Amino acid sequence: MMNKLVSADIEAYAQAHSMPESDLCRALREETQRRMEAPQMIVGPLEGAFLKMMTQLVQATSVLEIGMFTGYSALCFAEAMPAGGTVITCEVDEASAALARQYFARSPIGKKIEVRMGLALETMQDLKGPFDLIFIDADKINYVNYFRRSLDLLSPQGVILIDNVLWDGDVLKQPPPDEKTAAIQELNRTVSSDPLVSAVLVTIRDGVLVVRRKT
Repeated sequence: MMNKLVSADIEAYAQAHSMPESDLCRALREETQRRMEAPQMIVGPLEGAFLKMMTQLVQATSVLEIGMFTGYSALCFAEAMPAGGTVITCEVDEASAALARQYFARSPIGKKIEVRMGLALETMQDLKGPFDLIFIDADKINYVNYFRRSLDLLSPQGVILIDNVLWDGDVLKQPPPDEKTAAIQELNRTVSSDPLVSAVLVTIRDGVLVVRRKT
């Protein structure tokens, strides 16, 4: 279970003073908490508001999501995009995707979302882009590979968002306690040392790395 890097009271205060969660997202979040074995994987209201704000700031009309889970973040992107916007989202777990599809079907907003089942790296190889926003929140071992391929698919003014880059605080541990932690540490080093990009690691929830090409 994810540790709280920020106190529950502070997170609740931040959420209360951020853009509100939609009724559809709230219903999906609550059903995910009831039905799924690892409901903490959902981004939740505060990070969802952050994703919406980033979508609006870059005026995204095309979003690529690596790792959908039950579709909460995909809905956030779709809600923040104009009518003609599209979200391509990648997922490997059929049970998660089935719940996501149920909620996508409950709103016209869901028509903006296209689910691609299968290994994300294989899906990404077949995509042409460009994408205005790319959100990486899948298996941690491939984080560097996802980042490198995302750079190929990113629009000139686009933004890459990478979730869980603090990894419950385990990124501070040396040596890393496991392969996933080591992979996230490598990703953070790779991004911060890349001379072609600018990045900021935001300490929201479990850490979000915001990356864009230097201009």
